[in-house]
Amino acid sequence: MSAEETMSALFGAKGQTGVNRGVAEFLARRPVLVTSGSEALLALPVEGLDASRLAAFTALCAPVMPRLVVTARRAHALEIGARTPMALALDGVADVPSILSLVMDTGIEFDGEAKPAGAAASAAVALAKLSLGLPAVLVAAAAPSVAATHDIIQVDAEAVSHFGDEAIRTLTLASRADVPLDAARQAQFVVFRDALGTSQTAIIVGKPDLSKPVLVRLHSACLTGDVFGSRRCDCGDQLNLAIRRIDASGGGIVLYLAQEGRGLGLANKMRTYQMQDNGLDTVDANTTLGFDDDERDYGVAARMLQMLDCNRVVLLTNNPHKLDGLASYGIEITGRLPIEAPVNADNVRYLTAKAERAGHRLDRLEASLAESSDAEAALLAP
Repeated sequence: MSAEETMSALFGAKGQTGVNRGVAEFLARRPVLVTSGSEALLALPVEGLDASRLAAFTALCAPVMPRLVVTARRAHALEIGARTPMALALDGVADVPSILSLVMDTGIEFDGEAKPAGAAASAAVALAKLSLGLPAVLVAAAAPSVAATHDIIQVDAEAVSHFGDEAIRTLTLASRADVPLDAARQAQFVVFRDALGTSQTAIIVGKPDLSKPVLVRLHSACLTGDVFGSRRCDCGDQLNLAIRRIDASGGGIVLYLAQEGRGLGLANKMRTYQMQDNGLDTVDANTTLGFDDDERDYGVAARMLQMLDCNRVVLLTNNPHKLDGLASYGIEITGRLPIEAPVNADNVRYLTAKAERAGHRLDRLEASLAESSDAEAALLAP
């Protein structure tokens, strides 16, 4: 084995190590140096920003004043026309509350200088997303010597763009064990791990026949719904329904994916809940915070199925995008079965937004809304 092959075997694809370490630095709320060609930017995540950290970062970047980089989605929420991430000048907006307001608040405008962010700044925002933090960073131009002097991790912008695919390639089967469930006495949990240390779980229910299309549910983790029975969503009910239906069919697989809040992470999910309480629907809350309406990618789900020798599936879902996403990674979709949970007063607005804004097929909801509309019309009739 050559020296290059040895290093690749230990450290992964070129640039992957830097991104791994960059994510760890962002999780620890430390700055990194993001490079793209001759461009080099010091980048600090806005997640967890406080006055002392802001002052220290400003001093490190002096005499350059840091800019705030937000996604195109967030720029639109600030009344800035944009197709790419934007770098906002912070002249006169140098305190933490003002910066966080530009990142999270609704109903505000930015009237300062804004210009398209370059590749390095855009990669820094993508790194913030990988760390499941707020999708915004503070950046300032810096010489690579600054990173060496202060022992700052260096991250290649191009490597960030490829990191998701690289992480999927690092997926390994970590452990498995039988775990009888109330909804399915014969079940086996198979745990996978990737280069970021993220755990993904496949629950094999019964004895699926892998020579035929297998009944599969892709279920994004939902702490509030799955564990605590939140009435704001239908996640917990869908999970239980899926396990029972798969068990009754003789066997299948539930993929329990670490994609809380449609890929935003738990903290950002709670932030969007606050926005929903203030009047936004689930789609607008996500985009107003600066995310896409759905940040999930199903490459990891496809890889898990392939590692389980399951390449043909019947999908239990109301979301057509899951079919397209899984099929794009080489899984054959032979059919779809709906999995509609009960509608209640607390989740009807959320489910309506999923149907009307995100294209979910919720026939039971539509029938329920139609019945309510007919009943209301009857009461108002002369």
